[in-house]
Amino acid sequence: MKSFLLSTIVIAMFMVSCSSQQEVNVYSARHYDTDQDLYSQFTKETGIEVNLIEGGSDELIERVKSEGLNSPADVLITVDAGRLWRAEEADILQPIESETLEERIPSSFRHPKGLWIGLSKRVRGLVVNPDAVEDPEDLTYEDLADPRFEDRVCIRSSNNIYNQSLVASMVETIGAEATEEWANGLVSNMAREPQGGDRDQIRAVAAGVCDVAVANHYYLAVMITGDDEADKEAASKVQFVFPNQGEGERGAHVNISGAGILKNAPNKDNAVRFLEYLTTPEAQEYFISGNNEYPINDEADVAPVLQEFGEYKSDSVNVSALGSNNPEAIRIMDRAGWK
Repeated sequence: MKSFLLSTIVIAMFMVSCSSQQEVNVYSARHYDTDQDLYSQFTKETGIEVNLIEGGSDELIERVKSEGLNSPADVLITVDAGRLWRAEEADILQPIESETLEERIPSSFRHPKGLWIGLSKRVRGLVVNPDAVEDPEDLTYEDLADPRFEDRVCIRSSNNIYNQSLVASMVETIGAEATEEWANGLVSNMAREPQGGDRDQIRAVAAGVCDVAVANHYYLAVMITGDDEADKEAASKVQFVFPNQGEGERGAHVNISGAGILKNAPNKDNAVRFLEYLTTPEAQEYFISGNNEYPINDEADVAPVLQEFGEYKSDSVNVSALGSNNPEAIRIMDRAGWK
């Protein structure tokens, strides 16, 4: 009994000590050097040390769950609203209370109950061969299931969270029945079985394997601005298209990288300050530069390569629906034979 009491006292003293330090403990599934540089700048400006642990989204969620009440984690950063939903379902997040964040971040990119916020935007659009696709600017996601695109579409597998969130957004906007009909048509139009990542889909369009592919915008942006000459050449042969831009259309599907404050965060106030800092226009430009994402704060400047993509209209779906509709999306993709 004495040993148990002593251990309890030691843990309690440790937690008090941690919470009294000027620090914030961040578990992040983002892996960009520019993020680390930004965290150093935050420390320089605020005096709050950022202790960073990186890992996969599911790995970090499980870690927080296993650490329980003694978890040192203050902030979880991950990519895709579907993964934020997994953290929500694991019951490891607490509401974020900040008028500053509410002012800076559009409501569609915040959890309705404040459990997480978006930090940057990711458009899942279309990459086309402009010489093979007529009027590409008029394309919609629905067109991918049109018979005229038979054997002309490339897309990665159904176990990819980006595709699951795209389908989840369609469930929210056009309903499950129409989405399943669309998924069936899409599978019929695939030029090959799903394989590889988004860059592989872009390369396939450039190589003539297919005429249109689905990809997140920043993969093409990185190919354009990177040092790989083969990727630069491939990127020069394709065009990025924001779907569903016509009058009365819902706009392009937009996902996020985002963050939440952990339920047992020992440094909650510092965590709020950290998230507020990441959403300042200055930090946003720094934060998104490592991966050419769009800023969540509209006051921040867009990277030059993205300015070349042009302006776009995004759908108004609250990104929390991408998580809540995820199980239905997976069932639809499975029934459609989307491998």
